[in-house]
Amino acid sequence: GGAPQGYQAGPPAPPAFPQEANRPQQGGPSVGGDDWVLSPPTSGAPGGPGQGPGQAQGGGYGYPQPGATQAPPPGQGFPQQPQRPQQPATWSATIGPDREYFMAMMQRSGPEAAGLNLPAYSPEQQRTLTGNQITIGRRRHSTGDTPDIDLAVPPEDPGVSHQHAVLVQQPDGSWAVVDQNSTNGTTVNGGEEPIQPFVPVPLQDGDRVHVGAWTTITVRRG
Repeated sequence: GGAPQGYQAGPPAPPAFPQEANRPQQGGPSVGGDDWVLSPPTSGAPGGPGQGPGQAQGGGYGYPQPGATQAPPPGQGFPQQPQRPQQPATWSATIGPDREYFMAMMQRSGPEAAGLNLPAYSPEQQRTLTGNQITIGRRRHSTGDTPDIDLAVPPEDPGVSHQHAVLVQQPDGSWAVVDQNSTNGTTVNGGEEPIQPFVPVPLQDGDRVHVGAWTTITVRRG
């Protein structure tokens, strides 16, 4: 009977315990502890009709905001996709005399090349590759036809044909070189054998196209 007496002694104690400390609330959960613990969440949804809609609206407004913040990244991604084709379009060409190529040409050429001399000074030309094709050659003084890359300007490269070669833009934005059945041919990256006439040869960043007696055209991307 000692245990029941202990429980009977418990009830009068709770009123004093809450005043001294909040711990006893754990001891009497069935009375009011659970009600206070569980009531805020339950009252927020069903118990509080006025607060419920307000909270729902607040939450409703909150959901579109994350959606809105998520929307711009895909939106920002769309402009980047059209830019991709534009990046390859920023190819450029550097045109100038090439001593190594000239020496190789002299070794392969016959006596008729003995009179050729590498120009002492020839500033490199820089050209941005735009459009569908860039023609390479020497202008015809009789007709005035001038290629896009005119190697008739001093120092004129005598080994370049009037219609020597063409740089052609590829569907992916890169470039290829096409020899126009030139007299002395076109080589790529120091190759000894000229490329086949009228057959496009794709070019990579940094590739060198050799035409004439000493001219090298280096194509670069970006």
